[in-house]
Amino acid sequence: MIDSSGNTIALLDARRLTGRRHFNVMIKPVGSACNMACSYCYYLDKAALYGNREQVMGFDTLEVLIKSYFEADDSDCVEFNWHGGEPLLSGPGFYRKVLELERRYSAGRRVSNTIQTNGLLLSMEWADFFAANGFLVGISIDGPEDLHDGNRRRKGGEPTFRKVMDGISNLLSAGAQFNTMTTVNRLSEGRGKEVYSFLKGIGSRYMQFMPVLEYLDSNEREARIADPFEKSSSLAGWSVSPEGFGRFLCDVFDEWVRRDIGVIFVNQFDSTLANWCGVNPGSCVYGRLCGGNAVVEHNGDVYPCDHFVYPKYRLGNIKERSLEDIVNSPDMADFSLRKQSGLSSGCRGCEYLFACNAECPKHWHCVDGQDNAKSNALCEGYYMFYSHVAPYMDRMRECIRRKESPANIF
Repeated sequence: MIDSSGNTIALLDARRLTGRRHFNVMIKPVGSACNMACSYCYYLDKAALYGNREQVMGFDTLEVLIKSYFEADDSDCVEFNWHGGEPLLSGPGFYRKVLELERRYSAGRRVSNTIQTNGLLLSMEWADFFAANGFLVGISIDGPEDLHDGNRRRKGGEPTFRKVMDGISNLLSAGAQFNTMTTVNRLSEGRGKEVYSFLKGIGSRYMQFMPVLEYLDSNEREARIADPFEKSSSLAGWSVSPEGFGRFLCDVFDEWVRRDIGVIFVNQFDSTLANWCGVNPGSCVYGRLCGGNAVVEHNGDVYPCDHFVYPKYRLGNIKERSLEDIVNSPDMADFSLRKQSGLSSGCRGCEYLFACNAECPKHWHCVDGQDNAKSNALCEGYYMFYSHVAPYMDRMRECIRRKESPANIF
């Protein structure tokens, strides 16, 4: 198959673009509005796109979205991912309306809801609501108190760790399902083992580690997170170093692999094993193509990814075009295929390309000598990690082929 740029793509990629319709939607019901001001946040400055006004998605837009999503996605279970900003700012009534509309338009199909929150508003009322309605709650927490509060503070500078821990306690009391989202930033370096032990200690069984590496637009009077493909940008001081990120993952892996296989689930390790076995990694970050996680803003605007919410990437609006038309548009296909067509020669020749697939294009800042060809700025760290885990992944793959538990590697 040939893409619009004349590049040949693999059969698996062609199936991804033309096969059964399934994609994820990250919904921003309050846009970038938030009750925190994390120093490394890549989304707070998106308010400028909408006149710096804090808005909540109206019920008319919400109904169009939910109806259109069910029409566009023909999978057995349709997944709604509520994100922000801080999505709890929209209030409990908003999500009661969500459930009502999902029942109205699901036509009997299974529905799942996940919501990512900073935890400050997680009262017992919220926790009971999430538990009763089967929401999976993602909690943003960076580790022990000093590490978390180093970057994650209120707009007035007040720390947030204690309040977030209260929210987690409420979720545990209510029996609500939750996982943790932990950034790996400059302050995290050298503390992988400590962070992993802390997350286990607070009851997290599903962990996501997100590297923080951002560039700031040097042409702006005020600091703004730069489009990854802008040339006039400079590295933000909170960014993790490639070596620091690689060492962090290796240290977490060494703790996990000894006793927690099948007990604790870590997104990087699950995706790595999946790619080692030649199956879908379940994450666009480590997949061969982008475009499987469209973003719907509070007013219905659609973007291909929440790291590419810039005017030039806007795909349309759900009140003007159906979500199906938008996600199947040539612009979305071109964005999806950029991950293959934009690979540098260094990436193409790397022995671990199959495992990382050049990770997320938001980190493609380093020019490797070719015109417009980028290398992932975290490449050295990922190479360190994959070299470290390769023997274990080989053995786990063999266990799976023998229909044994990967924990049997020992």
